[in-house]
Amino acid sequence: FISLYYNSRMKTTSRFRPYNPDQLFLLPQDMKQWLPEDDLVYFIMDVVKQVDLRKIYRPYELERRGQPPYNPTMMVGLLLYAYAVGVPSSRKIEQATYHSIPFRVLTANQHPDHDTIADFRKRHLKTLAGLFVQVLRLCQKAGLVKFGHIALDGTKVKANASKHKAMSYGRMEKQAAILKKEVDHLLAQAEQADMKEDALYGKGKRGGQLPKELQFRQTRLQKIQEAKLALEEEARIETAARKAEYEAQKKAYDNKTGRRGRPPKAPSGQIDSKRQRNFTDPDSRIMPANGSKDFVQGYNCQAAVDGKAQVIVATGVTQETNDKQQIEPLIKKIEENTAGKLPKVVSADAGYFSETNCNILAGKEIEAYVATGKQKHGEIPLQPRGRIPNNATVKSRMARKLRTLKGRATYSLRKQIVEPVFGQIKEARNFRQFSFRGLENCQQEWDLICLTHNLLKLFRSGLAVNSA
Repeated sequence: FISLYYNSRMKTTSRFRPYNPDQLFLLPQDMKQWLPEDDLVYFIMDVVKQVDLRKIYRPYELERRGQPPYNPTMMVGLLLYAYAVGVPSSRKIEQATYHSIPFRVLTANQHPDHDTIADFRKRHLKTLAGLFVQVLRLCQKAGLVKFGHIALDGTKVKANASKHKAMSYGRMEKQAAILKKEVDHLLAQAEQADMKEDALYGKGKRGGQLPKELQFRQTRLQKIQEAKLALEEEARIETAARKAEYEAQKKAYDNKTGRRGRPPKAPSGQIDSKRQRNFTDPDSRIMPANGSKDFVQGYNCQAAVDGKAQVIVATGVTQETNDKQQIEPLIKKIEENTAGKLPKVVSADAGYFSETNCNILAGKEIEAYVATGKQKHGEIPLQPRGRIPNNATVKSRMARKLRTLKGRATYSLRKQIVEPVFGQIKEARNFRQFSFRGLENCQQEWDLICLTHNLLKLFRSGLAVNSA
């Protein structure tokens, strides 16, 4: 009855297009017809043909065993496209090669499994990160980078580790003392048990194994002691650096006439009991989340962004929770990435301000607009009048400069240049946590994220790769 009903409906319903999911294709299909010609996936494939992949190909030249590997050009294109569209997970990339048309077109209907994708990315992560400079040069040739105004900023990105797996130095001391007592107690019990077993089985004969409780506590005690030693070494290095800084400040203070202000304070040399170390990713740090009162276990990721088209020209990843020490390395990276080119203007928020940083920018003949303090929303600073006093400090000169009409107009561009970049990376592409662990690996993955951001800028500019 149901079959007759549907057959009668099909006879009377002529306005529908034919639908037969069991129909076979009579001729082989051209997969390039599955997507429009201007699709991002074709652009990525063209870019991969332009970049130098010899470092990736070289290790395979000596390999002759087992099944032949997937073509590195395809694998690089697959990873770049995946990061560009916000799919960094190797398992999701594998699924996409079956379920997503662009992924199927890019891989030519091949389906590398997630282990293969993860191994390839891990093996060639450094070389993939090195493509950042090659893509930046393509953006330069396309006229998307002008070096007129570059804005600096940082954002916190979660590490591949839980903040609950961290422990403070003070707690380590207490926990180590407790565990040592427990281990000593269990060792004493084990010794008594050994004596009884020697009597039963004979001396030198094995009657059992080390208790699991003792194994667990010894392992945990060893990890805590290793973490304590690492924190102590870090504190020793920091104290040495602070001591040198203190001596320079004290010398400058002693040579001052008038002795205004407080003298510099000597470093104590003691380890802060609240200082933490993570057992899963020891390089990561507890950091205040951007725009939130919450804290994350992560890294401070830096970007220098050109004002022409929001192309990232330099990157950085640091364990420092603030940005004060990041201007010099970012300027150095800009020079390296662009063969010595420097911007005319650099702007940065109050987190980057220090007299040293202002002097570094001045020494490079870069016009600096660095906020000296936080400004309330909607607050309009008064425009200064008269000449700048001869004895004005670097900070007061910068504050005065930012209150001028030109200073306010220039500094206001900072938000428009750099902050949308982090929004696009975190919100549009959903990159909120690293896949790798360790500072070096996270730096390389951040470069991969930033180079795919630049690829998207180049793609949306409408300029052909060959002409770039």
